Amino acid sequence: MGAKEDLLFKDEAFAIVGAAMEVHSVLGHGFLEAVYADAMALELSRRGIPFLREIPIALNYKGEILSHTYRADFLVYGQIILELKAIKALGDPERAQALHYLKATGHALAILANFGAPKLDWMRLILST
Repeated sequence: MGAKEDLLFKDEAFAIVGAAMEVHSVLGHGFLEAVYADAMALELSRRGIPFLREIPIALNYKGEILSHTYRADFLVYGQIILELKAIKALGDPERAQALHYLKATGHALAILANFGAPKLDWMRLILST
């Protein structure tokens, strides 16, 4: 895909990342993830962006629901998983976590936002089929 081509949920992702940038701009880095999650919920609300928080994700194995569940930080616009971190740098474990959420839910796009660095670090993750 070329840089000029349309991205999946481009406008929605832009709005989510913009809200995350505002949160990071106001709070900076160094707080716990829960602080950023609370601030992100306020910022999304103020911008009129629909979201659900702490969404339980059931895991299905051969038609049976497993007792273990995941919890996504946010489901935004009813279709984008937003996972927040407050760590030094995003790595493979964080990417894998978001991809697991996509696979378990069937949603196509996740955004990882890391508030733990001096500058907001974020990435788009798309579940390939």
